[in-house]
Order: sequence, then structure tokens, then C-alpha cells
Amino acid sequence: MLKAISGTIAARIITTAMGLLISVIAGHRLGTSGLGSIGLIVLGITLVRLAMDLVGGSALVYLVPRVSLGRLLRPCYLWALMAAGVGYAVVDFFRLVPDGYSMHVAMLAFLQGINAIHLSVLIGQQRIRANNQIAVVQAVVLVVAFAVLARAPDADAHAFVQAAYLSVASALVLSFAAMRKRVPVLGKPPASVLKLLIRQSTYVQAANGMQLLNYRLAYWLIEKFQGTSLLGIYTVANQLAEGAWLVPKSLALVLYSKISNTEGMEGQRLLTLTFLKVSMACATAVVAVLLLLPSSVFQWVFGPEVVGISPLIGLLIPGILSMAASQAYSHFFSGTARNIHNVIGSGLGLVVTIGAGLALIPAIGLAGAAITATLAYGTSTVYQTIAFMRITGSRFIDLWPNAEDGRRLRRMFF
Repeated sequence: MLKAISGTIAARIITTAMGLLISVIAGHRLGTSGLGSIGLIVLGITLVRLAMDLVGGSALVYLVPRVSLGRLLRPCYLWALMAAGVGYAVVDFFRLVPDGYSMHVAMLAFLQGINAIHLSVLIGQQRIRANNQIAVVQAVVLVVAFAVLARAPDADAHAFVQAAYLSVASALVLSFAAMRKRVPVLGKPPASVLKLLIRQSTYVQAANGMQLLNYRLAYWLIEKFQGTSLLGIYTVANQLAEGAWLVPKSLALVLYSKISNTEGMEGQRLLTLTFLKVSMACATAVVAVLLLLPSSVFQWVFGPEVVGISPLIGLLIPGILSMAASQAYSHFFSGTARNIHNVIGSGLGLVVTIGAGLALIPAIGLAGAAITATLAYGTSTVYQTIAFMRITGSRFIDLWPNAEDGRRLRRMFF
């Protein structure tokens, strides 16, 4: 398990670093306006992908050992095509991305969705290393291609779109080649694959959809009330702060697998508490480093137009730490078939995001967006904490680190 965790964390470090390099290149070559446009394009792709993942994701991973690959992939491909078509209509009608990019957003979402299906198959086939390698290759190709294309004198966000096509094409070729086409099927396959895929994913995608809006609704509000240039500054601050989730998210994947295979509430409770404390410690270390860096460093790295990053990170930090804890709670609820609590937590956070965002972002700009994010993340995590303690009988003192946590970690990893 230690090898799987270290490989996944290493892959996430590389892909996160590549994402920051995209912002560095865009900040210097395209300015804050280009950063803002790229942020909206990526958000549009993520929104369309959300509907695609209704058929796939964790449900697909579960079904890979139980259904023949040919029978499993057909409904996933068809659903991805339909979702891309509907997504294009929604993105274009509501003008969620800059003019001229709606079709590119839908096409990139479709291609990335097909690649995500292949990667889920790899995970279901326990090909974690191949999954990580393809993700790294895709990120590296994106950065290299964008660095070359952005050097053109008249470069704009189209350079990022062209680089995205190249990166997802390379990942598609690798992921298709890596899949093992014939895998023995365990047990009797279900009668309706599509029905089971949708049923397995409904709660998960409902929570993911609301959580996506918690993370990114502020982008659209900033663009509407403050402009694309200020949105570019906020995307950099948000991306840096969310870097604190790198280890918590990697650990959460392992926690989900462990809890799903652990019998008894007490064992699941102790696992969750241990992973929760490790996640919080790692996230705190990252945000402490970010706080120590002056704004001039961020301006030097991301470009002269990127100013005022440190105050924004300071406002985001309480929310970022809250969501680091939420990673553990969310995967406890998923691993114990209590996804409804993830839906409720995300829903409460979304209510706060809408209310606070509409009140604060027009009034105080980027600071209002950061405060909104912290309030929303905190609200969601407070609900999850209460639900976890009620279900497991835990006490507040159990949330503090103790010697048994260290012994439990050594047993799990070594």
C-alpha cells in the first residue's frame, strides 16, 4: 500500500506543478486577462465533464471486474457523446465561457471524458501505476505545448486550447493501449449495465456537482461583477491555496479503498480519524509555507500583473484546512454507503456560496470571493463533522492526534 500511495502522491505533485506552470506561462505571456479566460475555459470543461461522469467514475471501477469490457464501454462512450452535446448547448446558451470557445470546451470535455473512462478501467484492473503515468504524460505535454504556442506575438487563450487538444490526444492513445482488453469476469454480470452505472453514481455526482459550484461559482461571479483580469488574479491565489489538498486527496483515495474493505464501525472510525489528522497536518504545513512567502514572490513567478496574492491566500486558508478535513469525512461516508451526508454537506455549502457570493463579491471584490469560499467550506465540513460524530459515537477529543494514530499508521504502511 505504501508503494501505491507514494506513486499516487508523486503523480499528483507533478500534475499540480504542471498546473502551476500553466499559470506561470499564462501570467507572463497572456497577462491576467488570459489567466481569467483560461480559468473559465477549464471551468466550462469541468462542468460538462460532471454530467459525463454520471456514467463512470467510482461505479465504473466497481464494474470492471464484473462486466466484460466491450459491454461496459459502449454505454459509457454513448453517454459521454450525449453529455458533450447537451453541455455545449448549456455552456453556449448561458455564455459560461468567453465568446468563441463553447465548441472547444465541449470537444475537449468529450475527449477528456473518454480518457477518464479508460483511466477508470485501469484503476478497476488495479493498474494504478499506468494510471499515474498517463496522467503525468498528459500534464507534461500540456505544459510543453502551451509554452511553445504561447510564444507567438499574438498569443491568447487559443494557445491553451490547442495545447489541451495535443495533451488529451496523447493521453487517449496511451490509455487505450494500456487497457487489458480481456479480463476474467467475477460472478454473474448485471442485466442492465447502464442502469447500474447511473444508480451507483447518482449520489456521488450530486455531491460532486454541488461541490464543484462551491469551488468555482465564484469564478463566474467575479467575471460578471469584477472583470476577467481580476478573475485571473483570483485563479492563481485559489490554485496555490488548493495545492494544500494534494496529500489529503491522495490519502483519501486510499482511505476509501480501506474503509470499503474494513468490517465494523470501530475500525472504520479509527481509520478515518487517523487519515483526518494526517491530512490536516500535511495541509497545515503547505499553507504555512504559502503564508511565509511575500506577494512580491508570487508577482515575480506569475507575472507583473498578478498582485495581492498573499492577502487572498490568508483569507482562503481557514476554508482550505476545512476541506482538507472534509476529504476524510467524504470518503468515510462513501465507503460506508452514506453518500447522502456528502450531498447534504455540499448542498449547505452551496447555499452559503450563493448567498455570501452575491452579497460580498460585488461589494468587496476578490476578498469577498475568498471569504465566501471559507464560509462555504467551513459550513460543509462542520455538518460532516457532526454527522460523523453522531454516526460513530466519536468525541471532540478524538479529533486531536495521539500515540495510537502513529502506531496505526505504521501497521498500515509497513
